[in-house]
Amino acid sequence: MDRKLYIVHCVDTEGPLNETLFDTFKRLEDFFGIKMEPTYENLKKLQNKEVDLGGKEDAVYQLIAPQRLNMNRTWTEVESMLQRITSKEFRNQLLDSNCKGWFFNWFCMDHVGFNNINPRHRDIGYHNIYDHYAAMSKVQKTDSIYFHFHPVAICKDCNIAGTSYLYNSPIYDILVHKVIDRSFFPAAYRPGFHSERPDANWFLEQWIPFDYANQACDSVDDQPDLSFGRWGNWALSTKEWESYHPNIRNYQVKGDLKRSIARCLNMEARLREITVSEVEKAFARANSGKTTILSFCDHDFRDMEPEINKIRDMIKSVSQKYPDVKFFFADACEAFRAELGLKAKEPNLRAKIVKQSDRVSVLEVECDECFGPQPFLAIKDLGSNYFYDNFDFIVEGKKWTYTFDSNTKLIKYIDQIGIACNSDSGVTEIINIDVTNGKQTKTVLNK
Repeated sequence: MDRKLYIVHCVDTEGPLNETLFDTFKRLEDFFGIKMEPTYENLKKLQNKEVDLGGKEDAVYQLIAPQRLNMNRTWTEVESMLQRITSKEFRNQLLDSNCKGWFFNWFCMDHVGFNNINPRHRDIGYHNIYDHYAAMSKVQKTDSIYFHFHPVAICKDCNIAGTSYLYNSPIYDILVHKVIDRSFFPAAYRPGFHSERPDANWFLEQWIPFDYANQACDSVDDQPDLSFGRWGNWALSTKEWESYHPNIRNYQVKGDLKRSIARCLNMEARLREITVSEVEKAFARANSGKTTILSFCDHDFRDMEPEINKIRDMIKSVSQKYPDVKFFFADACEAFRAELGLKAKEPNLRAKIVKQSDRVSVLEVECDECFGPQPFLAIKDLGSNYFYDNFDFIVEGKKWTYTFDSNTKLIKYIDQIGIACNSDSGVTEIINIDVTNGKQTKTVLNK
């Protein structure tokens, strides 16, 4: 009997975050209605639970605990942390059953679509965060990069999150830039604030097969800003360490959509935090012969070293109780393939431009296996404007066309075309076409 456990560390990779003392007390007032003078003395009293808050002392501590405020406020601080935690010495403090050390899955975010209100000094712009981690992974020849997204709030402030994927949203724009500028498209996803809604469910179902999102667990709900399903509503989802295909009407319950959602709890957090009992549940499930994913997430804007050490100690302790379970520090796609019994298969994406007249050219795209109903189409014109658009369906799941004419744009005004596609097993192919010279290149990821 195979007894295998795949351990997936998902990092919501957002770059540095600078929260001032004033901002911390502002959150305290916004979330709990507690107004105090923002001083380090008062912060220390709250952290020591020396202020009578009418029974809210523990809940407030969870918000402002020292480990929650231990932030990387600049790229210098982020990179100093990364130098420590990505070293072989740190990774190899606990080896998996293949004698391999800790593995990071960097789910990178672009801070775009916001107004100029940026009190936490986030790094605004396309690719700014992705480029840091892509360069590091290329040098180290390890770890993986995937996609993380925070919907823009109605007010568009950079420090406030929204929930809409289809209204007031830069998500298409971000992915178009990734395909055109970086030949990148994600096969795995982590939702901002752990939150999905119906439009997120439908959006992801078109292109991204693997989703680390489910946070269902028995957790004390004492954080007012997170109550009533405000963020990360997974109350109806499975609390077992099993993935599921969601329902088209309700992402929380099992259905017949193609995308797979895995359970992913928080590391060192004020709620839905992974515990040693949850780690033991995952090992016990694997020990029963069911290939299992144990996944958890944190942020790069906090010092991740103590958080990793904490979960690593849990894994080491529990693994000794289950000597027959083989555990692996895993890539996000690798883990899903193992659990679902999938072999890595390329989409075999193909594309060509057929000129029909001076004013009509047709992009023809074919592939052998496409996860969603269509590939992702990205376009950049000669004026450096970026666009997304839908294909026309020719043969279901196999062939599509897109027409460049007076109803879209004439091909003579187009600079770059990008087509991205995932297979069911999460192998990604991107074709980039330089329209000005006809050169075509293909990039394969996650093979």
